[in-house]
Amino acid sequence: MNLATYLENSAARSPEKTAIRFEGEQISYKDLNSDCNRLANGLSELGIKPGDRCLVMMPNSIDIVRSYYALAKLGAVAIPVNFLFRQHELTYIVSDAKPKAFIGSSDYLEEISKVLDAAEGGPEILITAGTSHSDRFRELKDIYSAVETFSTHEAEADDLLAIIYTSGTTGVPKGVMLTQNNLISNSTTISEIRGDIEPDTVVLGVLPLFHIFGINSVLNSSMYMGLTFQLFPHFDPEKVVEVIEKENRTILFAVPTMYNRLIGVVEGKPPKKNSLKFCVSGGASMPVEILKQFTDLFGATIYEGYGLTEAPVCVENPFGQETRVGSIGFPIPHFSARIIDESGNEVATNEVGELTVKGPGVTKGYLNLEEATARTIQDGWLHTGDMARMDDDGFYYIVDRKKDMIIRGGYNIYPREIEELLYQIPDVVETAVYGVPHEDLGEEIAAVVVLKANSTMDSESIKAFVKERVAPYKYPRIVRIVSEALPKSGSGKILKKEIRTMYV
Repeated sequence: MNLATYLENSAARSPEKTAIRFEGEQISYKDLNSDCNRLANGLSELGIKPGDRCLVMMPNSIDIVRSYYALAKLGAVAIPVNFLFRQHELTYIVSDAKPKAFIGSSDYLEEISKVLDAAEGGPEILITAGTSHSDRFRELKDIYSAVETFSTHEAEADDLLAIIYTSGTTGVPKGVMLTQNNLISNSTTISEIRGDIEPDTVVLGVLPLFHIFGINSVLNSSMYMGLTFQLFPHFDPEKVVEVIEKENRTILFAVPTMYNRLIGVVEGKPPKKNSLKFCVSGGASMPVEILKQFTDLFGATIYEGYGLTEAPVCVENPFGQETRVGSIGFPIPHFSARIIDESGNEVATNEVGELTVKGPGVTKGYLNLEEATARTIQDGWLHTGDMARMDDDGFYYIVDRKKDMIIRGGYNIYPREIEELLYQIPDVVETAVYGVPHEDLGEEIAAVVVLKANSTMDSESIKAFVKERVAPYKYPRIVRIVSEALPKSGSGKILKKEIRTMYV
């Protein structure tokens, strides 16, 4: 069992087919597999063995794909991190994971170099993709062996394949340990449930390949199905629309923020041609209004799903069947889900509780954090921290993050409900609702809103809009209109922790 067989099998089936297109460059499955073999040989010669950990820190590129699959062939463990991480974040990860090697882009070495200068026992093998301006880094191009064949490591199902650190929005990041079976079973299942996809379909790779959504749902699934992967260095909505207009068939995986920005590009000027066969949304809850606007403009169905680093995809709307607006769908094959109360008992249909999931994609646990693992995974059930409900037909709906729930004067308020209303205001571009301390009520409801440039709305009219539509205790008493985009994680998720600090 080894994830690298995805690439090897596709190379055997369709050797001349384009595997990746990136910035005017393209590479066939045969050549990509050969490159990964050569790189695996070179890394092996440097002393990287099965089980060794390697920090991988670079933006989307063919090099990051080569690095991942070469490490997989070796049986090594990839630790993908955001290339924009600063010294503080990298110091923690290096100390916690203790990687033997580092592979990073030459454009983003400043912060890791500070870590290496200050730390003892850091990675002993340092490699940079691009020109090295320091003797301490070897250049990736020089690591490739001339030998184009490699005997892929035969891994066990429970062997680690990746350690992915959570974003740390709620505190210290946790290293999520994902096994060969976690990622193989998950990417295989989600590829197969999406039905027969035409061989000429192009997968639009707009998600960062240091995030689990991009790694497993997009990259690994593309390699498994042998599809052409149009990789973007970063999300550029104008360029994405250009590719959608140019190709015959495309599929898009993205987070809600990206769909919202695509709406902004085509409003008033619909695409000349729409090649989108379907879209998948994940990473954060999709506001219903954004989903409706995108569907109207592009005419493509968005299948909303649900996953987290600890269980990459576990619930998704069924492909080719009825979808429910606002719903994340059903548990995927081999997964189970249930909604529980504070005592661990399942709640009744349509009642809100914490979503728990169980299946082969659930993480092995958190690196070096036995207590956190024991709290989060109980009898195989992953406690997600997301509040959810299930309707009479078995569709699941995410209500909000458990930690984001506001308790105002004893009443529970879920910020997502208020955000959904705010997105119904045509002038609202993006918004975040959260609780702030209140001496009498415990918490008060606050909203930060970004409006369209020509909007004349003020905070009082926004309050009035919500007040007319919800119970009196639910509307935000504090509304702050800002001109700058809201802070987001590398995957495009709005960061409420930072917003609370910025807009008290």
